[in-house]
Amino acid sequence: MEDRSAKYRAFYAQLISAAARAADPRIEEAFRTVGRERFAGPGPWSISVGGHPYVVTPDDDPAFLYQNTLLALDSARGLNIGMPGAHAYWLSGCAVKEGETVIQIGAGSGYYTAILAHLVGPGGRVHAYEIDERLAGLARENLKDIAHTDVRDRSGIASDLPKADVIYVCAGAAQPATEWLDALLRGGRLVFPLAPEGMIGGMLMITRPDEGAVWPAKFLGRAQFIGCAGLQNADAARRLAEAFARGWEGVQSLRREGAPDETCWFAGEGWWLSTAPAPVATAPIKPNADITQA
Repeated sequence: MEDRSAKYRAFYAQLISAAARAADPRIEEAFRTVGRERFAGPGPWSISVGGHPYVVTPDDDPAFLYQNTLLALDSARGLNIGMPGAHAYWLSGCAVKEGETVIQIGAGSGYYTAILAHLVGPGGRVHAYEIDERLAGLARENLKDIAHTDVRDRSGIASDLPKADVIYVCAGAAQPATEWLDALLRGGRLVFPLAPEGMIGGMLMITRPDEGAVWPAKFLGRAQFIGCAGLQNADAARRLAEAFARGWEGVQSLRREGAPDETCWFAGEGWWLSTAPAPVATAPIKPNADITQA
C-alpha cells in the first residue's frame, strides 16, 4: 500500500504543480512528500470539484485522495482539505523560504500545516491556529512527529500572535485583521482570502515594507473559503462583491492611513486598497482567475 501511495503522490505532486505553474521545485517536493491519508481520516471519503456536490469514493483506496479536488472533513458544514492546485499556486506566490516562521490560520486537520512545515524545514517554525476543538485535536495528533510545528486550539485573531515571516490564512474574511498586520516582520507576507463567507472573493497578498503606511498588495487569484469567525461584515460583503465585479487585477497597494482617493478599489475601516503602486513593488506574479476553491 505504501508503494502505491508513493506512486500516486509523485504523479499528484507533478499534476498540481503544473496546474499551479509553480516554478519552485520545493512545492512539488512538499506535495510529493506529505501523505494525505492521515489528514483525511479513514475512508471512504467525500470529494468534490469546487462548487459541485460531494461524491463518495467506492472504498478507501488512497488513489482517490491524490487528485486536484476538495476533500471533506465535515461535508455537512462544508469543511474541506482545500484544493491542492490552488494552495500550491498561493504558496508559490508568497514564496515561503527555509528557516522562516509561519502562522497558519485555520489549520483544519493539519495537511497544509505539514506542507508549510516541509517548506520552512526544521530550521523554521509553523504555528497553526484552529478554532474548532475537534479539528485542532486531529491536527495535533497528525503533526505530532513534526517537531517544528505547534497547534493552538483558539482563534488566530489575537494580540499575542508570534512575529512571523508569513501568515497564511485558510478562512475567508471581509478585512485583514489588524493583529495579522502587526505580527508581520519586515518583508513579511500576509496571504488571506478577502472573501466573506458564501462569496467568491480573492486571495490577497500584502507585504510589510521596511517603513511607511503604504504596503505592496496584489491578488493572487480568486478564492472562496468558509468564513473566519470575527471578520464577517454584511455591508462589506455587499461592497466587495461590487468591487470584484468591476475587476480586481489592478490592486497594487494597501493604505493604512489617509483618505481614499480616486485610486481606491475598496475601503474598509482604517484601511483601503489602491490601484496605485506602493513605493517598493513586489515580485510580479500573474493572477490566476481559474483557481478559486479552498
